[in-house]
Amino acid sequence: MAGNLTFDALKEEAATGEIDTVLLAMVDMQGRLMGKRFHVSNFIDHAHAETHCCNYLLATDLVMSTPDGYASTSWRKGYGDYTLRPDLSTLRRMPWLEKTALVLGDVLDHHGHAPVEHSPREMLKRQVARLAEMGFDAAMATELEFFLFEGDYRALQKDGYRNLVPFNGHNEDYCLFQTTKEEAVLRPLRNHLVAAGIPVENTKGEAEVGQQELNIRYADALGCADHHTIAKHATKEIAWQNGLSATFLPKWAADKVGSSSHVHMSLWKDGAPAFYDADAPLGMSKTMRAFCAGLIAHAQEITFFFAPYVNSYKRFAPGTFAPTKTVWSEDNRTAGFRLCGSGSKAVRMECRIGGSDMNPYLAQAALLAAGIKGIEDGLELAPAYDGDVYESDDVAEIPRNLRDATEALRGSAMLRAAMGDAVVDHYVRSAEWEQEEFDRAVTDWELARGFERA
Repeated sequence: MAGNLTFDALKEEAATGEIDTVLLAMVDMQGRLMGKRFHVSNFIDHAHAETHCCNYLLATDLVMSTPDGYASTSWRKGYGDYTLRPDLSTLRRMPWLEKTALVLGDVLDHHGHAPVEHSPREMLKRQVARLAEMGFDAAMATELEFFLFEGDYRALQKDGYRNLVPFNGHNEDYCLFQTTKEEAVLRPLRNHLVAAGIPVENTKGEAEVGQQELNIRYADALGCADHHTIAKHATKEIAWQNGLSATFLPKWAADKVGSSSHVHMSLWKDGAPAFYDADAPLGMSKTMRAFCAGLIAHAQEITFFFAPYVNSYKRFAPGTFAPTKTVWSEDNRTAGFRLCGSGSKAVRMECRIGGSDMNPYLAQAALLAAGIKGIEDGLELAPAYDGDVYESDDVAEIPRNLRDATEALRGSAMLRAAMGDAVVDHYVRSAEWEQEEFDRAVTDWELARGFERA
């Protein structure tokens, strides 16, 4: 589902005063919406064609530092401009913000107007195009998990993010009574997103104190990533409007289960499910088996795109529903890849590696690249793993830390062929910088452990 507002309708609503602000946004490396707020008259007159932004927006970290080491831009190159071209098919109302619309933009080189290859949206578009050349379309869906906390973001920041209190005091997995307490946030979240053209299925309590899950109906790959990104943005804004905070940090406390973002995927051909074969075991077609074999063969190489920060790897722990191994299994939540809908036309593979901090464009692009490679190479899918995968010691593990994931990314011939050396090197530098920043930090754990006793 694309945006639900045409350019002509925007003009009409601008004339009547129903919309006075248009947000023109790009998606940065971290999966955030970055851009400008336009008065609607200026957007209609000029900015609907293009605007400009600093090219450091695809070379910063979470706190907007300007690391060295990027080939695309730097202080030596002067941090010039990108062109941001609105994709008017994504134009939509943002009902939780008064008289406001949103449009997503594609990032182009300022001089030749060629797409910027390491832009997350472009990276996903290119893998979708590769699939199309093979005659396939991808259907994908993501799950968004997050925690709600008492207090708004500024109050928690002033307190150094200490003494964090989850908004709900109980494990609320599927509990309708407990989730009633959070309806002041979650009901408007569901309704506003639907009004914005995003096909929300449901919200539910998750398996930890104060943890939530938002589920959005499947869409084409690019639409899925757009929906995920806007929904994550809306979750934070609507929580803030209610004096609360929502965090997508995967592991906010050592003794709490982390937050994930599972990705469901299937391929379609000529309007029919290409993953389904009624005569095959579990309904898995030859195409599906080869695609999924590619996912598993290259899982370690693509893990960085599911777990981009040091904190991301704190989530991978036995007994937490977060996977530690890269095997697949039928309807088994201890595996890195879970077969869902077996024996039916809804048969699909769920990747459970992704954390709540993942950039959905990068994660989906990496999954499609790995699956395409599996089809191209005619890979054979190993038998499904049965039982508690956490207890297995004879299967490949998900990288245990950011350093290991970085090296797997750096050495990925598959990703370099699918995305280009420059793109892979760009994200390797992002991973290196995150590790360098953490290595410079002195943590509370180090102080508490060694201040007196070292």
